[in-house]
Order: sequence, then C-alpha cells, then structure tokens
Amino acid sequence: MDFNQNFFEIFQLPVDYRIDEEELSVRYRALQQSVHPDKYASATDQEKRLSVQWATKINEAFDTLREPLSRAIYLLRLQDISIENNPTLDSGFLMEQIELREELEEIETQGDAGLSTLEAYKQEVLDVMSRLQDEFSKACSNDIAKAEYAVYKMQFINRLIIAADRLEEKRLDY
Repeated sequence: MDFNQNFFEIFQLPVDYRIDEEELSVRYRALQQSVHPDKYASATDQEKRLSVQWATKINEAFDTLREPLSRAIYLLRLQDISIENNPTLDSGFLMEQIELREELEEIETQGDAGLSTLEAYKQEVLDVMSRLQDEFSKACSNDIAKAEYAVYKMQFINRLIIAADRLEEKRLDY
C-alpha cells in the first residue's frame, strides 16, 4: 500500500462526489481485514507499526468518503481549495437560514405535539441538502468556485440537520 494515495485511490474508487456507498463499505471491510493489527501479532515491530498506520489511514479515508459533506470538502482539498471558517454568503441564502432556524426554534416550543411538524421540517431541510449536493456534484467538474460555494451552503444546512436530529432525540428520549 502507498501512503501517498488519496482516499479514493485507497478504495479504488473514481475521484467523484457520487460514489457507490455500498462498494465503499465492502472495500473498507476488506482493507481493514487485510491490515488489522491482530493479523500482525507475531510480526516485526515495523510491520506492526505499519499495520496500525494503515488501519488508521483506512478509517480516516472511510469516515471522510462516507459522509457527503466531508467528501465534498475533501474533493475541494484535492484541488488545493481550503474551506474558510467565515465565508461570505448571499443575503437571500442567509435570510433563508435565519427563517429555517426560527422555524426549528418554534417547533421546539411545541413540545411533543410538534413531532409531526419536526418530521416535516427535517424532510424540508434534507431536500435542501439534496439540492445542494446535486449542485456541488454538477459544479465540481466545471465550476470549482460554484462547487466551493455549494459546500459553504451545505455546511449551514448540515448544522440545521444536526440540530433537528438532536431535538428529535430529546423528544423521543434517546
């Protein structure tokens, strides 16, 4: 194995936003089995160390590629684009985010009666995320600035999804 491979190369997948997640999982399990430190219990110290390093790298690669937002950020990083902490976004999008955040806060005040409203809200936000993922996927190959902008928007929407999931867990006593 080559430590200079990118995460897609490790799993022998095309460098693309749209990946076969089932194939990624199958290849992950196979790779982990091949480098698992238990297989190297009687090996030299160097072989044991390499096994642990590879297992760690494979885990990092898998965690990055299986999550759509982290996969998008990684694809940008492969093109030497690092994501800013405080990007400038258009005011229309920011107003939409404020409205969605306020809507979630309103749902939170509804108590258990708001569960069906919360489900509808989550679906709305997931639909927005899906549109942004499509936007990123299309722009990634021909308009990197637009792809980068889509990732910034995806980050905002991802925070709303996380907040809605937390509220749901709280409501359902998870």
